[in-house]
Amino acid sequence: MVYQYLNGENWRHIYIVGDLHGCRYLLDEQLVARHFDPQQDLIVAVGDLIDRGPESLACLALIDEPWFRCVRGNHEEMALNALNSGDRMLWELNGGEWFYRLRGVELVTAKHALLRCHQMPLILHIHLEDRTVVVAHADYPAAHYAWGQEIDVQQVVWSRERIDRLQSGEGESISGADAFYFGHTPLQKVLHAFNQHYIDTGAVFGNSLTLEQIQ
Repeated sequence: MVYQYLNGENWRHIYIVGDLHGCRYLLDEQLVARHFDPQQDLIVAVGDLIDRGPESLACLALIDEPWFRCVRGNHEEMALNALNSGDRMLWELNGGEWFYRLRGVELVTAKHALLRCHQMPLILHIHLEDRTVVVAHADYPAAHYAWGQEIDVQQVVWSRERIDRLQSGEGESISGADAFYFGHTPLQKVLHAFNQHYIDTGAVFGNSLTLEQIQ
């Protein structure tokens, strides 16, 4: 699945969270602090639920929660490629070794959850009352956003070209939507530039986890 549509009318509050990377406890702390109501509210994640942190399995369990949505990140892509091809080197080098330490029920649970990542969209299109918000992992690799438009999958989950330009003082808005939220590149603080918001603040490296409310 490339695009998935969400209508904001279905929730009271909507939050977007940066890369979790196995840090489920940090999300849980923020949900308590925000008085998050799973019956009325929604969390949207920018991908990279797994690897490097201590709770990859607990983060994968979020996929089954009705109050949670997530786009596919490059770490989910690496996991799927490793499971499909048997070549585990790239994933292990980037934090996937936790999976190969699992045994028994945990291993089966993790494998089933990871295979479900195939069903994650690459792009989440969120229709709010007064604006359209687009969520992807690394980039929306086009100057103009359009629902269903063909895009380069590799760039959606891996590209840092746009953020590199922004950090060097260049860049421009992406037309076709009001706001774009990305993760992928760990930063000391959130980067807001034009209509783009980069919210991976490196929680797994000891920084804070960013949770931004959009509704």
